[in-house]
Order: sequence, then structure tokens, then C-alpha cells
Amino acid sequence: MLALLSKQPGGPGLLELETVPDPRPNPGEILMSVKACGVNYPDALIIEDRYQFKPERPFAPGSEVSGIVEALGEGMTSLKVGDRVIGSCGWGGMAEKLALPAERCIPMPDAMPFDEAAAFIMTYGTSYHALKDRAHLKPGEVLLVLGAAGGVGLAAVELGKAMGARVIAAASSEEKAALARRHGADESIVYPSGPLDKDGAKALADQFKAVCGPNGADVVYDPVGGDYSEAALRAIAWEGRFLVVGFPAGIPKLPLNLPLLKSCQIVGVFWGAFARRDPQANAANIRELLDLYARGAIRPVISERVPLERAGEAISALSARKALGKIVVTMDGAEAR
Repeated sequence: MLALLSKQPGGPGLLELETVPDPRPNPGEILMSVKACGVNYPDALIIEDRYQFKPERPFAPGSEVSGIVEALGEGMTSLKVGDRVIGSCGWGGMAEKLALPAERCIPMPDAMPFDEAAAFIMTYGTSYHALKDRAHLKPGEVLLVLGAAGGVGLAAVELGKAMGARVIAAASSEEKAALARRHGADESIVYPSGPLDKDGAKALADQFKAVCGPNGADVVYDPVGGDYSEAALRAIAWEGRFLVVGFPAGIPKLPLNLPLLKSCQIVGVFWGAFARRDPQANAANIRELLDLYARGAIRPVISERVPLERAGEAISALSARKALGKIVVTMDGAEAR
């Protein structure tokens, strides 16, 4: 099989496409014929040894996949050969085949194509866990979403709207803001490219405050970081919740007098650890997300589909914050059902 391998720490340009032996499923595992793999920001971090997990090399990046069960490990009874499944693997997904534990797979809905299935679990799982479990978002509250045209950001826009919030989308271009509005945002803000000086940061904070209204944002969803975080925090409501999701613009240094003055919470969101620590709660969330998908309330936006040999380019585009919605690596025309 073909796999895109990280053999040394570094950027996507160091990834190597190689033919390697097919994996064999251990007891309790399945062998998946991978049809599609979603591209996510942790893919850029893990190949540079900057992620929470550091797998032994060589390894393939790619943390969420969809495909068909090709073979079963000993004792496997919950799935059968030929089943269409979505898998959460952490890494290893940018390969034509993958062995992974059955408990990390869920059956694909009949109407869901492979490319959407590979773009679903991580972004919607992260955003739903953030808004439901960490922020306890309530109907009628104001939700400010930074990076609102990226994978998790756009998922947060859709979910916030489905949960009854007034959603304000913040993005770096009018094209991105328009995409967020098409997916449910009530209003949008176009913010400048960073870094921001003191005057620029104050101007952005004033812009956030003007759009959020006199009470501010009840919940801030921040998958961007950098200079944008403090500007958004300055626009938070009394007893608001600031969700820390990611840092493609850099890890911010927030003045802690702001949480004191607003009596607000700064809340970390680590969906992967939540899914491992509380698999039952995560499974319940996934069931609710699939129900929202079936009702048409949420649907992944896939801006580009690339073959496995171009997966490094996809990781680079995502790192540079150029992607709209999701980029998906497809193995053999994974739009097909």
C-alpha cells in the first residue's frame, strides 16, 4: 500500500510517499481500506513534534478517516467485512489502509459520502464538545466565533445556530465571512491580518464590542489565538465563557485582570482527551451530531479534495489559514457512496 510518511521532524515538504507492507489487524481491530482522510491543524503540529502526542517514526499523519472494513482481527464481532465506517485514529490516516481498534470506529450513515464522513468527527466533535459541554451555550446567547470559515470555526457557526444562539462570525476576508453567513451566522466581522499593534488590537476590540452589543459575547469560540484573543476577550459579557480551542496565529498572553473585571471563565477545549476519558459522553455527542446531519442542520464544507500524493500541500494550505471549510485527501474518488 501507499502511505505518506513522516521520517523526521519538520514541515509537510519532508513527508515521503512510499510503498509499505499492508498492516495486519490485531485482536479487536479492523483493517480499513481508507477512502478519505480529513486534514486538520494537528496534522501540521504532529509532523513537527509540536503536538501533545509524538508517535514513533515513521508514521503517517491524518487523524480522521472513512472507508470500508476489509478484514477483521481475532475476536471481532461488532463489525463485519464490507461495513462502511468512520474512524478516529490520531495519526496514520494518510495511507491506503489502516488497522485500528473497533471502538474507534462508528458506522457511516447510508446517505453520507466518504469525503464528508472524513471531514465530520473531529471538527463537529470538537465544536459540539466546546459549545455543549464546556460553554453550556444557551438559546438566545451571543456567540462570537473567530476563524469562522475554517473547519472547526464553521462547525461552531452551524452548531451555535442549531443551538439557538445569535452567532457572530469573525474571519480574515469578506469571502470567508460570506461563507459563514451562508451557514447560519447572523452577522460577520472581517478582521485584519496580524500581528496587530496596540492601536490595531484596540480597534478590533471596539469592532467586536459594537457587533456583539452592549452586553458583549456570552461565549467566545477561539481556534485562532495570537493577537485576536485579547481583542475578543475584551468584548466578552459578564460571566461569559472564553473557549480556548487552538493557536495557528500563536499562543496568546492574556492579561488576567480581564477575567477578573468581567467575572468570566477561560475554558480549555481538548476534545481528543475528552473522547478518551469519557467515551460514553462522546458517543452520545456523536449520535446527536449524526442526528443533526440527518436533519440537514449541519454539513461539512469541503473546499478541496486532493490525492494522497498532494496531501503535504493540503497540510501547508491549512497551516497558512488559506482553507475554506475542510480539505480532504481522497484515495480513489471518495465522493462516491
